[in-house]
Amino acid sequence: MTHILHIDASARPGIAGTDNHGSHSRHLTYQFVSQWQSGRPQDTVTYRDIGQNPPSIINHDWIASAFTPEERLEPWMKEALAESDQLVDELIAADIVVIGTPLYNFGMPAALKAWIDQVVRAGRTVEFDDSNPIDPYVPKLIDRERHAVVLAARGGVNMSPGEEMAHMNHLEPHLATALGFMGITRLHYIAIEGQEVGGELLAASVVEAVSQVKALIDELQVAFQEAPISEPA
Repeated sequence: MTHILHIDASARPGIAGTDNHGSHSRHLTYQFVSQWQSGRPQDTVTYRDIGQNPPSIINHDWIASAFTPEERLEPWMKEALAESDQLVDELIAADIVVIGTPLYNFGMPAALKAWIDQVVRAGRTVEFDDSNPIDPYVPKLIDRERHAVVLAARGGVNMSPGEEMAHMNHLEPHLATALGFMGITRLHYIAIEGQEVGGELLAASVVEAVSQVKALIDELQVAFQEAPISEPA
């Protein structure tokens, strides 16, 4: 059985095409998760709407607690890490992480950055190898195969790798670095472009993205069927 962690990061609560001023990234995640469950109803989903309920921004107490060995954690430190522990547990349990996110001002929304800061955790998702001072970071989420599906919405156009405006897109590269740092390196990207332009350009981009979502689902479901998921310890 496959477990999906579904994350929506858009500040817009509705779904584009259904609600006024709805979110195009939410449209894509809805398409992905609903179509996935239609084909594999036995699979499970954990949903977290960080766009409407952003994770806490890390502070002094969080940092002091996160870098204290577990056996030395004081009660207040455990409380400071409670939210992070829950978010990390959700990530560890996932076989597929579906992230719906807009591109805001060249990068990820603050809510998604807050989630990244909460789940990149020493001892939980990343380990430190003191014997290798050049590259001491050891990803911990390599115990089994995990995939991340990044479903984005951009106001501009031509912002995919190799295109004219790619240098202004720091969303996917940032996510790739953070997820890979923890050990999630099987990444898939689909984006809707042209929200600022609208009209036929946006409409065509939506149709193309939805088609790509379906194709990706077909590809991944075959892969997961051929390689059964190992249950988390």
